[in-house]
Amino acid sequence: MFTHSRKEFGEDFIFGVAMAAHQIEGGQTDGRGSSIWDTFAATPGNIKNAENGIIACDHYNRWAEDLDLIRDGGFDAYRFSFSWPRLIPEGSGAVNQKGADFYDRLIDGMLERGIKPLATLYHWDLPSALQDKGGWMNRATAEAFADYAAEVGRRFGDRLATTATFNEPWCVTVLSHLLGIHAPGYRDIRAASRAMHHVMLAHGLGIDALRAEGVKNLGIVVNMEKCEPLTASPEDRKAADLGDAIFNQFFLDAAFHGSYPALVTDIIEPYLPKDWQADMQQIARPLDWVGVNYYTRSLYRHDASVPAFPFTQSRGDLAKNDLGWETYPVALTEFLQRVSDNYTKLPIYVTENGMSGPDDDSRIDFFDQHFEAIRQAQKNGVDVRGYVAWTLIDNFEWAEGFSARFGIVGMDPNTLDRQPRGSYRAFQDMLSR
Repeated sequence: MFTHSRKEFGEDFIFGVAMAAHQIEGGQTDGRGSSIWDTFAATPGNIKNAENGIIACDHYNRWAEDLDLIRDGGFDAYRFSFSWPRLIPEGSGAVNQKGADFYDRLIDGMLERGIKPLATLYHWDLPSALQDKGGWMNRATAEAFADYAAEVGRRFGDRLATTATFNEPWCVTVLSHLLGIHAPGYRDIRAASRAMHHVMLAHGLGIDALRAEGVKNLGIVVNMEKCEPLTASPEDRKAADLGDAIFNQFFLDAAFHGSYPALVTDIIEPYLPKDWQADMQQIARPLDWVGVNYYTRSLYRHDASVPAFPFTQSRGDLAKNDLGWETYPVALTEFLQRVSDNYTKLPIYVTENGMSGPDDDSRIDFFDQHFEAIRQAQKNGVDVRGYVAWTLIDNFEWAEGFSARFGIVGMDPNTLDRQPRGSYRAFQDMLSR
C-alpha cells in the first residue's frame, strides 16, 4: 500500500487515470476513418510482434465496464482522448454521427458515475486523409485542427472538466518525424522542424476555436525528461543543455513566451516554415492550466558524428522498468518547480506518470515515490492540483505493442477480461482515506 494519504495533497486535489483513444478503443467500425497509426502498424517492422490497435482493449464496446473500474477505484477523473478520425473520418468535413454518439455515451457515463472528464483533442492519431496531404508538415493541418477543435467544443464542451489541445508535442514531432519511432515514421529534420511549428500553431488556433465555442478550462500537456550529461566534460554538458532545450523548453517556451529557445532555432531555422516568427503571438494564447507528463531521465554524450543534434543518449545505473526507463522521482519535483518559476503560476497537473513491468510491488513503490515528489513541490509553493496515473488498463503501447504493461489493471490478451492488480487496490485504499 502507499505511504501517502489522499488528504495530504489538499482538499481540491484531483486523482485520476489516463488512457488514449487509439490505445484502447478498437472499434475500427461504424464509420471511423483510418489514422496514421493504423497504417504505421500495418507496415512490417514498425511495431513489436507486429501487433496493432484494431481491437486494443475493446473499450469501444466495454467502456461502461471500464468507467466502473475508475469509479470503484475511487478516482475523481478520467483523462481520455477523442479520436479525430472517429469523429471526422477525412480530417475535415463531415462528422461521423456514430462516432459522436460514442463520445456522448462515454462522457455522459463519466458524469453519471461522478467522474470528471479530462479531455485531450490530439493523442497522436492523425486522420490518414490529412497525412496524405502532408500531415503536420502542412500548415493546412493546423487549420483543420482548429475546425476539429470547434466541432468538439460545440458538441461536448459544456460537459468537459478540462480540455487539452495536445498530448506530448515532442512525441508528435521529434519522436515521430525526426527519430522515426512513432507514426508517421519520418527521419527527416525538415519534416520534424515544420511539424514542431505547425503543431504549436494548431495548439494556438485550437485554443481560440475552443474559447469561441465557450469551452472553459483549457490547457496543453507536455512531456518532460530529465537531461543530464554522461560525464562532467564541457562537451557532454553542452549536449545535455541542447537535449533539454529540445525536450523540455521548446514547447513550453512557445506556449507561454511566444518564442523558441535559441539553442534549437540555431539548428532548425533553415527548415522552419517561411515567416514562422509571425505565428508566435497566435501560438502563445492564454491558458488556464498546464499538464506535465514525467517518467524518466536520459544521459547525454557529445557525438560529433550525429548530424544537426550532435549527441547520443543512454540510461544510467538506477532501477529501471522493463523498457529500460530509470526511476528518478526527484526530477518531477524539479520540473514542477521549473514550470512554476519559469513559465506560469497557473495550476499544474501531473497528467501522466507510471511504470511498465511485471512486478506490481515495484509499480506501487514507483507511484509512492512520485507522490512524495509532488508533495515536496507543494511544500515549495508550487500549485500542483492533480495527479493522473498512466494507465488504467494494459493496452496497445504504440511501438511496443502489447509487450509494455503500465496498467494498474491487467488484461487477459485472449478474453480481454480486466484483472485489477495490487496497485489498483493500493489506489483504492489511499483514495478512500
